[in-house]
Amino acid sequence: MNICYVTSEKEIKAQADAVLVLGYFDGLHRGHQELFRTARAIADEQGLRVAVLTFPESPKLAFARYQPELLLHLQNPEERFKRMEELGVDDLYLIDFTSDFAAHTAEEFVATYLTRLRARVLVAGFDYSFGSDKKVASDLGTYFKGQVIVVPPVLDQGEKISSTRIRQAIASGQVKEAANLLGYPLSSRGIVVHGDARGRTIGFPTANLAPIDRTHLPQDGVYVVEVEVLGKRHRGMASVGKNSTFDGTELRFEANIFDFSKDIYGHTIRIFWLDKIREMVKFDSVEALVEQLRQDEILARKWTN
Repeated sequence: MNICYVTSEKEIKAQADAVLVLGYFDGLHRGHQELFRTARAIADEQGLRVAVLTFPESPKLAFARYQPELLLHLQNPEERFKRMEELGVDDLYLIDFTSDFAAHTAEEFVATYLTRLRARVLVAGFDYSFGSDKKVASDLGTYFKGQVIVVPPVLDQGEKISSTRIRQAIASGQVKEAANLLGYPLSSRGIVVHGDARGRTIGFPTANLAPIDRTHLPQDGVYVVEVEVLGKRHRGMASVGKNSTFDGTELRFEANIFDFSKDIYGHTIRIFWLDKIREMVKFDSVEALVEQLRQDEILARKWTN
């Protein structure tokens, strides 16, 4: 897949006609995947390339009052681009959603960007909007003379799958539900750093992780996870929280990797969140904590999807 960062339509130099997919696609969930499957099928049938025009960051940054959560993603850019390639994208064009970009009317957007991208077919989701005059997906055909495919929502339990719904699931610790809506497990990456080393002294050594991506972490709690380390996956359990039993005040993100004993400081590992075991609890004693961790491990080892 070719990846091209541009600052305006003038930098776009498309070499072939394309089926163009429009949208932001944070997380590339099951609803988004339907757009790409549709685009790939049309491209194969008509001998076209699949191109995407999207943004590195959320367009909301240009409109909404700033909140740190606006800079978080459902997956890091590397994984996002890899998944796009797996879904059949040939050419990915990335442009910052700036005030200048947002100022284009719907007609100007089609006449400049879509013309430069050599779009012959457009594929967009039912909730796509474009132009400073706030046009919606059903308006694309008014300005674009080629074929327009508007993909209806993909439903789960009668409710549309959306990035907002997935973020809400993550925020409430429902990582299994998030995986169902995404179509793949939620994951987080971190560099293994030195912590307090308490886990080792109580028989549950943990890899203390410094997150390296601007991605959503689940709600505080203890989780069943798969840990990708040194090219292999291991079952384990991970916690997010402040270690209240030891009067911790800083947010900690750490993983106990089953049947693994190597020193991996400085390595980047990846956590796949499978299911929540329990809330974070302050225990009255270290012994009570250890007993609970033993029960957590039994559950995590037996867990199946």
